[in-house]
Amino acid sequence: MKTRRTTLAAQWPTALAGPGFKSPAGPESDHPPSYNELVPSGELTHLDAQGRARMVDVGDKPSTARWATARAVVSFSASTLDRIRAGDLKKGDVRAVAELAGIQAAKRTADLIPLCHPLALSHVEVRLDLQDDPPGAVLTSTVRTTGPTGVEMEALTAAAVAALTVYDMIKSVERGARISEVRLLEKHGGRSGDVVLAE
Repeated sequence: MKTRRTTLAAQWPTALAGPGFKSPAGPESDHPPSYNELVPSGELTHLDAQGRARMVDVGDKPSTARWATARAVVSFSASTLDRIRAGDLKKGDVRAVAELAGIQAAKRTADLIPLCHPLALSHVEVRLDLQDDPPGAVLTSTVRTTGPTGVEMEALTAAAVAALTVYDMIKSVERGARISEVRLLEKHGGRSGDVVLAE
C-alpha cells in the first residue's frame, strides 16, 4: 500500500512566513515547505536538545497587542437550516449556544492544546452566520490579547468548538452534517507581523 505524501496546498510567499524563514527550494523560491520535510533541530522551538517536547519560554518577549481571526463551516440540509431559523430544535437556540461555547473554548485553549501558553484574553467574539447556498453555518472568531505570544490557537479553538456545538445541537435531526474549513484567516502583531491569508 502506497503512502501519499501531503504538501501545503497554498503557495505562501516568503514574506508571509516571517523573518528568518528559509524555503527548502532556496532563498528566492516561493515553493512551500512540505509537511514531511526535515527541519534542523535548532529551528524547532518546541523541542529541547534531546528531542523532547517543551513549552517555549516567552518570558523575555515584550508584551504587544495581538489579535487573530479564524473560521469554521458546518454544512447541513436546507430543511435543517429552516429548523434552526424557526428555533424548532430540542436543544434550543443554536446561535446563542454555539457562540457562547466558542467564547468559553477560547479561554480554555491552554487546557486543550498541551504546548499553548495560558493567556489573559482581553476580547473574544464568536459569530454564527447562516447561509442559504450551500445551506450551512459559518462560525467566525476573533480573539485579542496584549502579551508575549499570539492568539492564533485561541481563535482556531473558538471556531472549531463553536462548529462542534452546532453539530451537537442539530445531530438529532441530521447526523450527516459536516464540519470543514477550520482555518486561520488572519493574525496581527508579534515578531512575524501581520499575516492575512487568502480566502
